[in-house]
Amino acid sequence: MHSNPSLSTRLWAAALWVAVGFFVLNLLALIASVVVSSFGTRWLGTWLPAGFTTRWYFAAWEEFQLHDVLLTTFQVAFSVVILSGLLGVPAAYAMARRDFPGKKALMLLFLLPLLVPPITYGIPMATVLYQTGLGGTLAGVILANLVPTVPFVILVMIPFVEQIDPRIEQAARVFGAGTFRLFVHVLTPLLLPGVLAALLLVLVRTIAMFELTFLTAGPTSQTLVVALYYSVFAAGVRAVQSVDAMAVIYMLATLVWLVIALRFVSPTQIVARAKQQQAH
Repeated sequence: MHSNPSLSTRLWAAALWVAVGFFVLNLLALIASVVVSSFGTRWLGTWLPAGFTTRWYFAAWEEFQLHDVLLTTFQVAFSVVILSGLLGVPAAYAMARRDFPGKKALMLLFLLPLLVPPITYGIPMATVLYQTGLGGTLAGVILANLVPTVPFVILVMIPFVEQIDPRIEQAARVFGAGTFRLFVHVLTPLLLPGVLAALLLVLVRTIAMFELTFLTAGPTSQTLVVALYYSVFAAGVRAVQSVDAMAVIYMLATLVWLVIALRFVSPTQIVARAKQQQAH
């Protein structure tokens, strides 16, 4: 027979739920205040503005040149996702299947960009990029964002590679599959759940990356999060509603791409799919 939970256990669970609910409530209230402000005409010391309008969104679109900023954001995000996959997945396979001198040191090197705050290595990296002429360019922003994302893909993909029975690869080679055909026709379908999960996280991480993008971006290579920072702290007088409208656009852009990605990748099914493939 199972004993009922003790009073202390129930109190701890209740306190935990209250803390989570308080956090979620404050987060929703913060988002709601920004959204309401982005549509408000003016505030007169009341809970709601005197009126509502959409003109702040048109003003933000023109004032902050959001068309160019959004285009740059998508170019950076997709370039980083594609390059991280092309570089990280083969590297993860090599790290999982091969033993060589210095492997542990190399793994530690991969961990550093994920453990160390980006600002600590971002400043010297930005200095090098500006000295080589890549600072302030779109290519420089992409390279800077690859520093933490490629190791992230490698570390995420290594367990997925290790779950694949090496005898599957040996059987494919017995039947004449070369390295390229083995990787494309045998390994890629088995690794697809892990690849999609890793690239989904890379996409969200890149859109939200501020420090490295801020240090390496120029006037024509700013992503949305950096442009939002400049709109808040740059010199000059700007309407609060216009800045809030830009923040809402940033939230919606991130949410839209996350929803699209989750349409094709379900995190709750990744482990199940991997286990099913392993069983077969």
